[in-house]
Amino acid sequence: MPIRHTFGGNWTDEKLERVRKYLVAYTTIFNSNVRAQKLTTSYVDAFAGTGYRTDPRDQRDDVPLFPELAEPETNAFMKGSARIALEVEPSFGRYLFIERNAEHSAELEMLKSDFLDKARKIEIVTGDANDHLRNWCRQTDWRFSRAVVFLDPYGMQVEWPTIQDIANTQAIDLWLLFPLGMAVNRMLTKSELPPDEWASTLTRIFGTTDWQSAFYPQQTIETLFGEEEFQVKDADFKKIGRFFVERLKTIFAGVADTPLPLYNSKNIPLFLLCFATGNPKGAPTALKIASHILRR
Repeated sequence: MPIRHTFGGNWTDEKLERVRKYLVAYTTIFNSNVRAQKLTTSYVDAFAGTGYRTDPRDQRDDVPLFPELAEPETNAFMKGSARIALEVEPSFGRYLFIERNAEHSAELEMLKSDFLDKARKIEIVTGDANDHLRNWCRQTDWRFSRAVVFLDPYGMQVEWPTIQDIANTQAIDLWLLFPLGMAVNRMLTKSELPPDEWASTLTRIFGTTDWQSAFYPQQTIETLFGEEEFQVKDADFKKIGRFFVERLKTIFAGVADTPLPLYNSKNIPLFLLCFATGNPKGAPTALKIASHILRR
């Protein structure tokens, strides 16, 4: 019996199905193209969990910043992203699953017995996703390699330097779950700039302090004592999402303009499912496929 690994709701099913469709299209293209067959393809899941999931999120190392957004509980075990990727045919040349929870990592090892034909292709790493992924990006010879990376964090764990290193390879297609309503919007306090700790976290995610002027434009009012400047939040979900997409465009060859908002049962947009591709030659095709998959 798989260990209990709980997260998500209907939006999780939607997210995983979109990514699955892209993986099928991706491996089909590489399998049918004679020149592309010379390249080694990898699928990387940087927050791999256990391979199974149950609804909703349970208590684990990475507790959501705002747990009140969690979904009502169900008990059914369902396939997680790692298992879904392993079921895709044609298959990838390699699979890299990163998970910092040792118990969940041990559960991932059991996937090798379920996919004996792919067992030697599977590498499971217990450790920090940002650290390992950045080293992997820098150490891989991208002249002979291509990859799809899925960044599906439990909150705000993904750091901008990690995204930057992925883009620098010019060989990776990235699917990223951006914590729009789960965390980012909640950190953007209404009446003034966020406290220093939250501001640092936002800068780490966006890779710039420009979010401050974008979301908190300087305003001036006349008072009895002259002009007084102040900053009040001027950002909704749409503006925050657009800012992040534009940030991705500064480093990737192609970025989907319409990321998919994923809502919980209270109709709150928890995440944006974003797509970006680093390969200039393959960007038009990758964007065409991803954009179609992202449509509602």
